[in-house]
Amino acid sequence: MNRKTAMVTGASHGIGREIALALAAKGYAVGVNYFHSEKNALEICDRIKKSGGRAIPLKADVSDTAALRAMFDQFFKAFTSIDLMVNNAGVSEFYPFLEVTEAQWEKITFTNWKSVFFGTQIAAQNMVQHKKQGLIINISSNHADGCWPNANIYGPTKAALTKFGKNAAMELAPYGIRVITAAPGYTDVGWPADHPVQLAKKRIPLQRFAEPAEIAEIITYLASDACAYMTGNCVTIDGGALLPILPENDYL
Repeated sequence: MNRKTAMVTGASHGIGREIALALAAKGYAVGVNYFHSEKNALEICDRIKKSGGRAIPLKADVSDTAALRAMFDQFFKAFTSIDLMVNNAGVSEFYPFLEVTEAQWEKITFTNWKSVFFGTQIAAQNMVQHKKQGLIINISSNHADGCWPNANIYGPTKAALTKFGKNAAMELAPYGIRVITAAPGYTDVGWPADHPVQLAKKRIPLQRFAEPAEIAEIITYLASDACAYMTGNCVTIDGGALLPILPENDYL
């Protein structure tokens, strides 16, 4: 069977893991990128293979452009071309602005933003070479629009993805390549019940966090033919978290 191919960065856990599994269930051959969690990546690939799919683990620190290119070389050696690129890898670290170091800035910016820029470029170059009318989905965050304490590096990197998605969509449209940004909000990635983040639930209009699988289902929908006329869009998936200016309970 001639499968479509997809690469998902940061796919060994959380949202990325569920995206890789969901795409495999839709018939994609998947490159499962990881940096630290080899065991998880191998488990995901094994699960996909047992279901009749194709998957390969791809170790790379995507913040390092040389490592990113080497990862793509591995992918193309296995699958030749790419139909769907999901730039999901990211680090969520928060520091008081007056204490931020250059090393902290580089780690977050290179992982969250630089890797997406060059991951999109390398994928698009292959799509053009193979005359693929492919799709690139970049995972941003509702931090692109909202402000949280100590998110002075993280938030701007996510805002960059939204703007970049528009520019890249415009430049790649003549080749039939589309670019969509998805911006999840609070997502349950296994926080303990007593973690301070749990306090945010009462401020979300839907009164809960998203499940990673819910985000993945939306990503697979965006990758479907039903969304073939979408490009340059940013889809926010946050349960309405950014809607309240001030929760009404604060008046009581």
